[in-house]
Amino acid sequence: MVRSDVIGEDLILELQRPDLIPGIPVYLNDSTVAGGRRINRAAFSEPAQLRQGTLGYNALRGFGMSQLDLALRRQFVLSEQLRLQFKAEIFNLFNHPNFGNPVNTLSSSSFGQSTQMLGRSLGSGGINGGLSPLYQIGGARSIQLAVRLQF
Repeated sequence: MVRSDVIGEDLILELQRPDLIPGIPVYLNDSTVAGGRRINRAAFSEPAQLRQGTLGYNALRGFGMSQLDLALRRQFVLSEQLRLQFKAEIFNLFNHPNFGNPVNTLSSSSFGQSTQMLGRSLGSGGINGGLSPLYQIGGARSIQLAVRLQF
């Protein structure tokens, strides 16, 4: 969880684990949010003093990822030294939705809900941001076609 404090004019962000309230379910089924499941805000409370709470490190889990990729290739021999190859690659063949990790800021109005798809949550491209979301695992279906002439 992320906790933010304002001290003077400075905004201080720190990673802090909250206290887990026993007997309250951590996950709730909710058909109005992405993935049909969210983390229950009522299951947590901020520790009264500056300390790490009772929730274990990496105790909460986001959504699983499921994707089927398919590649087909066909080669034709046109002559002894000339070949033509067709290739099709389909990523996320069934266009299965894969959701990113839920928002982990306890004070956020969207706490516990996934607000973006997995491909977008892994980085947005550029020098420090990873690959483009188009090429990330967990993105929407994409198809790549290629023709290759060998001589």
